[in-house]
Amino acid sequence: MDIAALIAWVVTAVGGFVMLGTWIAKGGTREPGRSRFSPGLIFGHFALAAAGLILWIIYLFAGGATLAWIAFIVLVPVALLGFTMLARWIPGYRTRAATASTGEAAPEQHFPVVVVGAHGLVAVATVVLVLLAALGVGT
Repeated sequence: MDIAALIAWVVTAVGGFVMLGTWIAKGGTREPGRSRFSPGLIFGHFALAAAGLILWIIYLFAGGATLAWIAFIVLVPVALLGFTMLARWIPGYRTRAATASTGEAAPEQHFPVVVVGAHGLVAVATVVLVLLAALGVGT
């Protein structure tokens, strides 16, 4: 369960990096007024997810149920921030076709739909796997 959670977390991170890179490249940090995502929301999600991943890696090497639970607790706000971004992304995605030709599309409207979906699904799997590992299932 521990290694499966790590793999899922890393796959989720790769998708997150793709979206973060797209958001930055399309002006998310240069023109924050165009985006439905504030830099604090984006970078807060990223920083907490990275901190949790580091904790998980330390847990894998050092052991200890406490580290597993701390990593899980860190994932809760990561998931909440992720759901917040998804809720803000969906209306923008629906209007993307209308604004894409004018060049006024928000930076997050350039996210590949497959990456958004895969990131979300694997993120949910990561949370479940981390919880199961913290509970000691599969050990």
